[in-house]
Amino acid sequence: MRPPGAEDTMDIHVSDSATRRDKLESAILAAATRLFAECGFAGTSIATVAERAGISKQNLLYYFPTKNSLYQRVLDDVLDDWLERMAHLADARGEPAEVLRAYVAAKLRFSREQPWASRVYAMEVIGGAKFYGEQIRARVVPLLRRDIEVFERWMLEGRIARVDATHLLFALWAMTQSYADFAAQMSLVLDKPELGGGDFDDAERLIGDLVVRALASTG
Repeated sequence: MRPPGAEDTMDIHVSDSATRRDKLESAILAAATRLFAECGFAGTSIATVAERAGISKQNLLYYFPTKNSLYQRVLDDVLDDWLERMAHLADARGEPAEVLRAYVAAKLRFSREQPWASRVYAMEVIGGAKFYGEQIRARVVPLLRRDIEVFERWMLEGRIARVDATHLLFALWAMTQSYADFAAQMSLVLDKPELGGGDFDDAERLIGDLVVRALASTG
C-alpha cells in the first residue's frame, strides 16, 4: 500500500518528465528546421542538429533514430501548420473580399512567424519533392481542389470575376511565401538587416488590394 500522497508525487514526476521530453523534442525540431532550411537535407547531419540543439547525438537518436525520420517529422509539422492557415477558403462563409484578405493575412503570418519552416518546404519542392512528393499530393492537392471549388462557386454566383482559380492560388502562394523564402533578397534591396512588422503590414494591404481588385465582379 502506497503512503498518502504517493500517487500525487508520481503524477508530478511523470508530468515533469513528459514536459522535459516535450521541451527537448521541440529544441531538436527547431534546430533541425533551421539547419535543413540553411543546408538542405544532404548538407545536414544528425551530429550538427544535435550540436545546434545542445544535446548529444545519442540523445537525439533516442527521439529520431534516423535523419530521414527527423526530416519527415519537420516537414509534417511544417505542412500541418501551413494547411491549417490555408483553411480560410475551405471554410469560407463571408464575403469574398473579406475571406481573401484573411487568407492573405494568414499566409503572410506564416511567412513572418515560421520563415525557416517555409524555407525547408521550399527547399524540398525546389529539389523536386523527391522525399515528400507523395505527402504533398495526398494532403495539399485535396485542399487545393476544395479552394478551387470555392472560387468556382463565387464565379457562378457572380460574386467575383471569372479567372483560372488554380493559377490564382499559385499566385497567392508565390506572393505570400516569397516574404519568407526570399526575405534575404528583400532585406538587401531595402537596405535593412531583416524585414520588419511594417513590411508585412504593407505587403498584406498591397496583396489584398491587388487580389480583391483583380477579382472584382464586372456584373
